[in-house]
Amino acid sequence: MNPLADRKLAHLDICAEGDVEARDTTLLEDVHLLHEALPELAWGQVDLSVELLGRRILAPIVICGMTGGAPRAGEINRALAGVAQKFGLAMGLGSQRAMLIDPAAGESYAVRDVAPDVLLLANLGAVQARESGSAAVGELVRRVGADALCVHLNAAQELVQDDGDRDFRGSLDAIATLVDKLPVPVVVKETGCGMGPGALARLRAVGVAAVDVSGRGGTTWTGVEAQRGSARQRALGEALREWGIPTAAAVAYARRAGLVTIASGGIRSPLDAVRALALGADAVGLALPFLRAYHEEGALGVARAAEALTEGIRALLLLVGARGVADLRRAPRVLGPALQRWIEVEGPWGTDLGPSGD
Repeated sequence: MNPLADRKLAHLDICAEGDVEARDTTLLEDVHLLHEALPELAWGQVDLSVELLGRRILAPIVICGMTGGAPRAGEINRALAGVAQKFGLAMGLGSQRAMLIDPAAGESYAVRDVAPDVLLLANLGAVQARESGSAAVGELVRRVGADALCVHLNAAQELVQDDGDRDFRGSLDAIATLVDKLPVPVVVKETGCGMGPGALARLRAVGVAAVDVSGRGGTTWTGVEAQRGSARQRALGEALREWGIPTAAAVAYARRAGLVTIASGGIRSPLDAVRALALGADAVGLALPFLRAYHEEGALGVARAAEALTEGIRALLLLVGARGVADLRRAPRVLGPALQRWIEVEGPWGTDLGPSGD
């Protein structure tokens, strides 16, 4: 097995059982929704379906990309895809960098036979996209039958890795080229450090229409890297463990930048999901809870986790009197002072950060 595959499997093992969640908050707990004692709704009237990237999904949930490039990773991807198909969720694949090194690794990303109707997101790092060019990236998307491409940004994680990337120049230009050349939507995704107003403004300026903010508060990939590698890697990973923009703030920034927004980074409960949706997210994304459910009970565990999440979201929508996800943006809420301070941040962002029209 090549070193990249070894690293991916090590990541899976660490995430399945290790101390990998941020200790700092997502700030989602600073979003307080008002209970509606007279909802005047029936359970069956609550519609969880949303449009995302031109497709209708049955619940506003993305099973975020986790892995690929090794046989065990392929087993996990197929289990996740089967659950996404059953519940009508979207699903992302793990980084397809392995396919650039070894085309045979594509088998571990092959899920279309078990998930023919799923909104499927391909995945590649911005640095690899810059180095490979749009034609090669487009071929990765085509080979897995994806409906969209996630270009992930992970500078903090790469800096921690002893053999990680160090040159991130040209990433925005590479993303702009993909937006222009690919026949599918391009989603720009962080990996646990969130997105601020400046980056979001630059992405919007080059034509990006959708982001996955992946804010601070969930899996900390600098913290994951601190559990493997050299003493230097462990020290820097621990120093950067809590680095980033909280998920709730990143969602607010992305929504105000006018971007389709997937909220990931510390979504751990139906209440987390509904709070993020109320802030303006179009869908929420989860990875670690589904990975751990698979680790404990296989595909059955993933299905149970998906069912509990969707049922909880439906219940909470009813309890605030919302017939659908769009109604959440108009639901009365109180924002706590910590989140309010993040939202009110000022700077030369090149975009309007005034109050959202929703």
